[in-house]
Amino acid sequence: MEKFTALRVHAAEQGVAASLDEIGLDDLSDGEVVIRCAWSGINYKDALAITGAGKIMRSLPLVAGIDVAGTVVESTVADCKAGDEVVVTSAGLGETRDGGFAAYARLPAASVIPLPAGFSMREAMALGTAGFTAALAVHRMEQNGQQPGNGPVAVNGATGGVGSVAVDLLAGRGYEVHAISHKAAAAEYLRDLGAAEVIAAAELEMGSRPLEKAVWAGAVDNLGGDMLSWFTRSTRYSGNVASIGLAASHKLETTVMPFILRGVNLLGINAVDTPRGLRQEVWQRLGSDLRPRHLERIVNGEIELDAVSGRVQDWIDGQVTGRTLVRL
Repeated sequence: MEKFTALRVHAAEQGVAASLDEIGLDDLSDGEVVIRCAWSGINYKDALAITGAGKIMRSLPLVAGIDVAGTVVESTVADCKAGDEVVVTSAGLGETRDGGFAAYARLPAASVIPLPAGFSMREAMALGTAGFTAALAVHRMEQNGQQPGNGPVAVNGATGGVGSVAVDLLAGRGYEVHAISHKAAAAEYLRDLGAAEVIAAAELEMGSRPLEKAVWAGAVDNLGGDMLSWFTRSTRYSGNVASIGLAASHKLETTVMPFILRGVNLLGINAVDTPRGLRQEVWQRLGSDLRPRHLERIVNGEIELDAVSGRVQDWIDGQVTGRTLVRL
């Protein structure tokens, strides 16, 4: 196979440097499946890796991109054959192994999921790791007894990729979604996705008592820190708080009181190490009862691979609403 273009991150004197490199398959991490990449998308974790704002990559150089959808061109496993359209989200891509920001990717078979029925590869990447993570959170919450009739569910960081999809999925399931955002201009966008209420994050009075007024039947937290702590203190009896991200802080200061007096459940959502069977189950739900209703509203645009490095700072600065797709 001829050389192809990949966005790789290298070690540099001041941290890291990203460049478009011409590489071959032999330069990629090992794997049983080779795919021709068609689409990817930019995630906050990609931005951290490419800018060096976060220590995401465990070794360098490494091809960036934690998402990819494409067509199998080579495979050594029976249940994944040439011509199959597949999707891979997270699973160590762009962290411990070469990722999806390239014309080709070589991947472990365990991470390769058949494209769900009724999805195009572009639609799968409109979801990407962000959408899969949001769906995994809803799935885990419902496994733990979450139901629309229990009361309102809060989603913070609601204009980001995970937050946007979470609002869409929850509203589509019949939940009363209260979207929390620092972006006043995004209120119409969030209502379009199905939010019943849009709350300005700056106007919240979170208090500091071990238990605050029980407001939420559940919550999806993308921020960590003070707001995650508040969710644990303001969630109703037996409610579920899904902890997904740390865009605000990796810290959590709380007490045992929400857990032993209200039975609040704090669910950790790890999209990277999700077993293949659960991955398939969540993607199957995304193609059926969890199918998003507003993907095109969530997609804010498409860019080419050579534009990625110049755009990722926007994610670090919190300037992005929805999902940006990368054509490969």
